[in-house]
Amino acid sequence: MSTETLRQTHRPTPLSPATAVEGPRGGRRGRRRGQPASRGERVGLVAAYIAVIFAAVIFAAPLIYAFFSALKPSNEVLLAPPTLIGSEVRWQNFLEVFSFAPFTTYIANSFFVSIAGVLVVLVVSATAGYAFGRLRWPGRDIVFVLFLGTLMVPQEVLVIPMFVVMQWFGWVDTYQSLIFPWAFTAFGTFLMRQFFRGIPFELEEAARMDGAGPVRTFLQVILPLAGSALAVLAVFTFLNYWNSYLWPLVTVNDYNALGTLPIGLASFATQTGTRWDLQMAATIISMIPTTILVIALQKHLVKGIATSGLGGR
Repeated sequence: MSTETLRQTHRPTPLSPATAVEGPRGGRRGRRRGQPASRGERVGLVAAYIAVIFAAVIFAAPLIYAFFSALKPSNEVLLAPPTLIGSEVRWQNFLEVFSFAPFTTYIANSFFVSIAGVLVVLVVSATAGYAFGRLRWPGRDIVFVLFLGTLMVPQEVLVIPMFVVMQWFGWVDTYQSLIFPWAFTAFGTFLMRQFFRGIPFELEEAARMDGAGPVRTFLQVILPLAGSALAVLAVFTFLNYWNSYLWPLVTVNDYNALGTLPIGLASFATQTGTRWDLQMAATIISMIPTTILVIALQKHLVKGIATSGLGGR
């Protein structure tokens, strides 16, 4: 059989104009846009939606139960078998939270510590990430590997040494002890370094040709492009400070003055028992700021994770 005959025998059958359309790179797709999906595609789509809804229900179920528990009388929260809705709806539980404990102080302290921590982390991580990702200096990669290795050390291991350092500085039971010890971790530096390494070096070369030094290049060329990565780091850092419990528990003595929200949530467990209804209400209140933050920055989070090396690329 000749070569021409083999080519004619194995030549693919072209799609008809009704079903063949040009792909994004000149290829051909099997179905025109707007044409009804096949039965298999519809079944797969329905199965995907069912799986997503089922996962969403599983993740949302504890939150829904906590919300309705916050509206129950105190003696009905731990009933067996459990009920979703109590005998009465007590919206006043959310107000009683603020009279049972200095919850306003806890919220204010958490906001102050979290926002201050975010600002410090953004400054430190952006500058360190630029130094590790864009500048060339002897031993840079070795130092970065050693710095990155600190991520493998659990926070619990560092609590006692860090507390001793805070005693040396005289920062125990101060806002400084709540903000600075965990503001110099390797995670933020790694995230910003990965993002900066993806920026074309031609931008820096153009800035140098215009007479800009490293600092001006960083502030006016590189940093404005890192908005999405900074948003990701800001959200992660805010959540870390907002939810921190162990370190404030160790370094703070006057909980009524310097206590944060996790400390405040634990204050509803007293020697006479736990006010589960108020604790659930306080938990719902503490979730509101972080939920709003994540929703507001959702677009930047997706873009930042995709471009900073955290998306598995």
